[in-house]
Amino acid sequence: MKLLNFTIIKLTCCIILGILIAEYITVSLYTSIYTSFILVCLLAVVFFINRTHLHKTIWFGLITIVTTISLGVLVYNTHNQSNFKNHYSQHISEAHQKSVSIVFKIREHLKSGNYNDKYIVDIIKVNGKKVTGKSLFNIRRDSTNTPHKIDDALMVTETFKAFTKPKNPNQFDYGNYLRKQYVHHQIFTQSASVVSLESKRSSIFGYADGIRTHINKKLQNYNFKPEELAIINALILGQRQDMTKEIYESYTDAGAIHILAVSGLHVGLILLLLTVGLKPIEQLKNGKIIKVILILILLWSFAIIAGLSASVTRAVTMFSIVAIAMHKKRPTNIFNTLAISMFVLLLVKPMFLFDVGFQLSYLAVLAIVSIQPLLYKLWQPHWKVIDYFWQIFTVTLAAQFGVVPLSLYYFHQFPSLFFVSNLAIIPFLGLILGLGILVIVLAVLNTLPQFFADLYGYIISGMNMVVGWVSQQEAFLFKHISFNELQVFACYLLIITLTFWYKKPNFRRLAFVLISILCLQGAWMFTDYQNSTNTFVIFHKSRKTLIAHKTNASLHTAHNLDSISWSRNKIITNFNVGNFITTNTLDTLKSVYTFKNKTILIIDSLGVYNVTSFTPDYVLLCNSPRINIERMIDSIHPRHIIADGSNYTSYVNRWKQSCLKRKLPFHHTGKKGAFIIK
Repeated sequence: MKLLNFTIIKLTCCIILGILIAEYITVSLYTSIYTSFILVCLLAVVFFINRTHLHKTIWFGLITIVTTISLGVLVYNTHNQSNFKNHYSQHISEAHQKSVSIVFKIREHLKSGNYNDKYIVDIIKVNGKKVTGKSLFNIRRDSTNTPHKIDDALMVTETFKAFTKPKNPNQFDYGNYLRKQYVHHQIFTQSASVVSLESKRSSIFGYADGIRTHINKKLQNYNFKPEELAIINALILGQRQDMTKEIYESYTDAGAIHILAVSGLHVGLILLLLTVGLKPIEQLKNGKIIKVILILILLWSFAIIAGLSASVTRAVTMFSIVAIAMHKKRPTNIFNTLAISMFVLLLVKPMFLFDVGFQLSYLAVLAIVSIQPLLYKLWQPHWKVIDYFWQIFTVTLAAQFGVVPLSLYYFHQFPSLFFVSNLAIIPFLGLILGLGILVIVLAVLNTLPQFFADLYGYIISGMNMVVGWVSQQEAFLFKHISFNELQVFACYLLIITLTFWYKKPNFRRLAFVLISILCLQGAWMFTDYQNSTNTFVIFHKSRKTLIAHKTNASLHTAHNLDSISWSRNKIITNFNVGNFITTNTLDTLKSVYTFKNKTILIIDSLGVYNVTSFTPDYVLLCNSPRINIERMIDSIHPRHIIADGSNYTSYVNRWKQSCLKRKLPFHHTGKKGAFIIK
């Protein structure tokens, strides 16, 4: 089947390309509006001209492609509120950092950090002016704090702060992650500074939060353990905020985290229950139309209650199309259905394209429908029970083919026992979900028997035990795997060409397979060449000093961290993964380092710098040495001064001013990030 013969698939590819262009190339809002308008007019003209000609030309198709790409750019720009004059960022000055009066509503409650409770908020007013936009609201954690509810209206007088860029190489960029959710600034405050305003629940998110809160209050009356309630919330209500780090990591390490993501399996089960439960409505006049409308309303109500995550939105969109097709009694093509759902979602939320859940969700479904039938044909058991488990195994394996390259790129680990946890849980997951929905319904109606609640609690605890056991088999969990974009592309190219060749073997497809193998080898060779460099890195580490010398795939590290701090330190781990490091050595800090004919002198708290045999190119100040920096500069004449995170801020500010007077380059890792000498 030639997939690109389907028009909707071509259009979806074009709108994806348009969104990517807008993300990586700055195109102004007005440029995208004018361009799209002109192209739509041109497309209409060509369409009417083509209707009067017997011989069709390629111009209509080409203009359609360009117009759809332009619409992708336009959709990206129109959804970005910062492009408009009423966005709050147009009414503040990041340079002056003045406190402003901010009125906002709670939009979403995020998982709390070590020091702050976090919320996504909709900004309503800044200094009395009506504005739009989203921000991250951080409120200092306090035992007396009452969690704010969705749609709560609050007021604070604080400054909008830009997200700080990562201080060290290969560190996760949280600011960039939030930017792709249209969150551009953050607010920090304490509970005493927050003024609650009179407000009513007004948005669908507020009502959904109210329903979830009501359900949880009812469930708490039945003696569920905290970890059981957390799994019920994640499994059925799509909320993971209450999951502990240990439970989340155990599901991740067991390769079963997708079970907790409300997605196709959950929505498919709900569609089946609704189709059967609402069947009597078909007896009414226009009953079939009423039934499908009710199904769509209930499906999307569930999606809203589950938080409208990328995976659940994808699943509900797909099954909405399936429900409509079932009503019209028309056969559906899964690739068309996937393309239609993706096209619609990207028109509504173009930034979904950069959501990891969105990407993995579609890749998993594509791999299952493309690869699972081929795997299943390898062996067809006669026993139904064996055949059932074989189908589950092939579905799980096919999904892994679809998501492994991208999972390695994002998460850098591979749980090789994924099939064990999936074979142990997925056969019973439909039952677990069905019982969970029944438990919630009965609890809300105050008719849930305690023995039934206890039974369901035992089932959830049993599932946690299975996942915990699998996650503890560390010999089968491969962590810290280095993987880059080029390798991801090469792996998917090989998987696609192998799939097409296996479906219909011929010389041409075999040639593409061999070419993809060469591309894969080339990707690995280019990556090795790209990383065969020597660098000297002074990392930023609060209150400590951490330096490293990279030589090709080897890293020599020196630090003054204690053993506990070193075991928890992720700076070097991230650097190793991002730079394909295979060999690590450790040493204590020395006073002098040489790198490519350049000398680095370290001046620590002792303040010793009397060197006469050489002139240092770089001086690293660490542990707040009590020195007269101007006397030091006159004495040893360094070319560059560096202060790491182990120094007092007051010392750093004084050193910076002295260097500015001397016009001597000064680098503070706390402000500018790690200092790298190449």
